[in-house]
Amino acid sequence: MQYPATHLVVMGVAGSGKSTIAAALSRQLGWACAEADEFHPQSNIQKMSKGNPLQDEDRWPWLQEIQAWMTAQAHGGKSTVLTCSALKQSYRQLLAKAEGRVLFLHLHGEADLIGQRMEGREGHFMPPTLLPSQLATLEPLTDQELAAGSLRLDISKSPEELVQTILAALQFPADQAS
Repeated sequence: MQYPATHLVVMGVAGSGKSTIAAALSRQLGWACAEADEFHPQSNIQKMSKGNPLQDEDRWPWLQEIQAWMTAQAHGGKSTVLTCSALKQSYRQLLAKAEGRVLFLHLHGEADLIGQRMEGREGHFMPPTLLPSQLATLEPLTDQELAAGSLRLDISKSPEELVQTILAALQFPADQAS
């Protein structure tokens, strides 16, 4: 089945490896790549930097901006890879309204592993103290989302293994470009 554009949304809590996997998929597929963090208004960044979790009213305008970017890319005939926590099913439903095919790649793992990764990264505004609130907010992919082609992936595997698993499951050749 051919789609005019496909959007791969690499999702999960902070520290799960979204940026690493999205960048690798973008390179492999030759698709445009974006970080959802780039779409946050300064007020959201300031709130998170102070250790305050975002609320739904903070997230809706941000998610609408991401959805609009995906649709704009699809209008240009481009498929995309992007990172977005997409923690709730309602958030994913909004993103899925973008033009084209939208698939979610949920990177999940043990809280201890994710916490260690967060402690080890530099230059990110999201403090490790917000991990518990993200884990509490996370709604795993539904059976319906999985049946539609979205994937749940274990982050204890190497980034290379995860990318190959994704490409094989989605039946994308490593050199596919759109």
